[in-house]
Amino acid sequence: MSSSKTLPKRTVHRKIFTPAEANATLPLVRAIVSDLVDLSCELTERRQRLGLLLGGKAANPRDPYHEELVQVQKDMEKDTLRLREYVEELRALGVEPKSGTEGLVDFPALLNGRKVFLCWKLGESRVLFWHDLEAGYVGRQPVQADSEFQSEEEHGTHGMVGDVRQN
Repeated sequence: MSSSKTLPKRTVHRKIFTPAEANATLPLVRAIVSDLVDLSCELTERRQRLGLLLGGKAANPRDPYHEELVQVQKDMEKDTLRLREYVEELRALGVEPKSGTEGLVDFPALLNGRKVFLCWKLGESRVLFWHDLEAGYVGRQPVQADSEFQSEEEHGTHGMVGDVRQN
């Protein structure tokens, strides 16, 4: 999920996925990401409508719709917490959400000993692409049958260690 704020880095151990392992998690990841996309899009739309209604001003207690607007804001706060829960569910699985509205996630991986991300987007049947750590979605390349992705056991580690920006 994108944010205009720079978020603090944290050091984490991340699971390393092979394409087969990433694909094995897709039923659960797909369900969480689907909920994340639906709620993200709904919240974005509600924020835009509320912004238009308020016209950049704070809610006025004398406004006849004040109580309704306050309730809408409370509901949006609850839904924002639900979004965070979806993100944490994905992270607990070892998956990094990249765009809540697009349903884009990355799976940390090792390709020929190099740290990369396997990349999946809601609507794709399985994990078919990978990209370098800094390349992002535009740098996606197809996973080739002869690609040498290593599992944690093959690499002798239990996850990648690195600085990750909180989303």
